[in-house]
Amino acid sequence: MINLFEVAETNKMIEQENLDVRTITIGISLLDCMDANIDVLCQNIYQKITSVAKDLVKTGEAIEKKYGIPIVNKRISVTPIGFVGASACHSTDDFVKIAHTLDRCAHVVGVNFIGGYSAIVSKGMTKAERLLIESIPQAMRETELVCSSVNVGSTKTGINMDAVKLIGEIVKETAELTKENDSIGCAKFVVFCNAPDDNPFMAGAFHGVSEADSIINVGVSGPGVVRNAIKTAKGKDFGELCETVKKTAFKITRVGQLVAREASAALNIPFGIIDLSLAPTSAVGDSIADCLQEMGLERVGAPGTTAALAILNDQVKKGGVMASSYVGGLSGAFIPVSEDQSMIDAVEAGALTLEKLEAMTCVCSVGLDMIAIPGKTSAKTIAGIIADEMAIGMINQKTTAVRIIPVVGKDVGETVEFGGLLGYAPIMPVNEFSCDEFIDRGGRIPAPIHSFKN
Repeated sequence: MINLFEVAETNKMIEQENLDVRTITIGISLLDCMDANIDVLCQNIYQKITSVAKDLVKTGEAIEKKYGIPIVNKRISVTPIGFVGASACHSTDDFVKIAHTLDRCAHVVGVNFIGGYSAIVSKGMTKAERLLIESIPQAMRETELVCSSVNVGSTKTGINMDAVKLIGEIVKETAELTKENDSIGCAKFVVFCNAPDDNPFMAGAFHGVSEADSIINVGVSGPGVVRNAIKTAKGKDFGELCETVKKTAFKITRVGQLVAREASAALNIPFGIIDLSLAPTSAVGDSIADCLQEMGLERVGAPGTTAALAILNDQVKKGGVMASSYVGGLSGAFIPVSEDQSMIDAVEAGALTLEKLEAMTCVCSVGLDMIAIPGKTSAKTIAGIIADEMAIGMINQKTTAVRIIPVVGKDVGETVEFGGLLGYAPIMPVNEFSCDEFIDRGGRIPAPIHSFKN
């Protein structure tokens, strides 16, 4: 039974500590939409998405009103278009036509984003998947709500370095084609190792081929709640600190489960997973960096930062698993730069560098996220940064990702404004020593020895 104290406690989390349900995401399979004719395929996609997701926004708003819980985003994820378009798409223009269809669907049903303009190429690329990847710059320029991702590696298969090299070029081209808006097209594209099939968070959401025809996934976030809980453990030892974070994550996850069950029942779509990911916003007090600094760091980036993040990430997962049998997605702590004011402050103070962020990704939930770098950075340097992050994921059997933005016309010392939840970011310096010869080797980095479990 829920008592009055727990009701009051949840209300305080919402009203004073920025607790929110970051997203309700409907995953929709498009496998039954496939056709060899591109126009028929697009029509099938439009009909499927607009019928399945027609009540998503209305349902989310009704749940917000009923419980007083903010639901920041309503989203859709679909089967990776690299699969769906394989028979119909013979050029990049064909794939872009699908991107336009997805964008139209998103606008018609009123969601914030639609994800799944994606390819899974961790071991190799089909001709269609290569075409999709090559179409990403144009698709990101010509659509508003479509998000894209490519999975280039896994612990089981290794890293597809041909795809990594190509994506370095794609990131540069996307930046150039959207330079009028500070290269924002790159903010809608992410590259993964070990991408989960049930991630509700953009830009990396897609509906895995192992999923049901449609599914409800909910992403919950509450850095402000966790920060205030950590305050109560000031001066306590690590055991008590961990218990405090774990118990708080439990409470946050229960809020997400309530919303997920309500949405599932209202939409008559099965409940999939709760993703408890502490995802910050640019609002004051809604920061992962603040959580880490509350543990006793002067600034994020100081010695001890990686250990503090490891504590946070692990206890969030433990609390989530206690609260729900269906915790999935990414679950843990995100460390985007542009979306977290205290992260931005740490970069501007010189406490946080790209290299330290890379070290932190060994223990967090995602990777190098929403990082702005000089527009002059070469495609092969970008590919090298991606390769490093993919290697961390592959060796450590975890999801890692890179969402990096080479802002055309800007250099270190300048800032870039993205607006909304994306916030703003200082341009971070990049190691300028060359990795060209390494990237040019091509082929595939083999899977690590510990991948051979059968």
